[in-house]
Amino acid sequence: MKKHRGKPVVPITDANIDSYSEEHTTPESDEIVHLMKSSDAQLQYIDMLSGRLVGQLLKILIQISGAKRILEIGTFTGYSAIMMAEALPEDGEVVTLEMNLKYQEIAQKHFNESEVGSKISLIKGNAQQTIDELEGKFDLVYLDGDKLRYHFYFEKVLPKLKKGGLIIADNVLWDGTVLNPEDQKAKAIADFNKFVSEDDRVEQVLLPIRDGVNVIRKL
Repeated sequence: MKKHRGKPVVPITDANIDSYSEEHTTPESDEIVHLMKSSDAQLQYIDMLSGRLVGQLLKILIQISGAKRILEIGTFTGYSAIMMAEALPEDGEVVTLEMNLKYQEIAQKHFNESEVGSKISLIKGNAQQTIDELEGKFDLVYLDGDKLRYHFYFEKVLPKLKKGGLIIADNVLWDGTVLNPEDQKAKAIADFNKFVSEDDRVEQVLLPIRDGVNVIRKL
């Protein structure tokens, strides 16, 4: 996937700073490195992978919050699901939702081969419907798929999130295009960011990490 196809974007951070930050962040496991190579071999673009900075941020947030049950919306090839599962205790669980048939196939293969795959449940289908079938509370939600409907999913997951639980929304700067949103996705994400910043049910911090990460805590 190429997000903007030639449209002007705003660099969020200097490329050298990005490289320096990655070099000084805990590296991915050998399993994750293999997943990235496998994904690259099977797909034309893998820019939807969360990447080392976001992946390690997720792991640390899981560990310091004590999260045990996680919901992910948008699996892609399984990078973030496996990263998060690596941070969970043995009785932890990642429930991940994916609609794309190709991504389902690739991700499930990665989960089957993973040492932490038993902690991951891939639910196949349109998350707009499958999310209503989920029971119980979650400690953390990672929102990374279907950018047009971030607000929709936020409203869906908030009742399923425990008090003090976290929603981590990725790509919330959308290559800087939220500053002057013109396309549908940039407008949807900008509207989502504004809505969340004014919602008294939560508190949040929007971090300019990679493509922007909104860390939202339910009050």
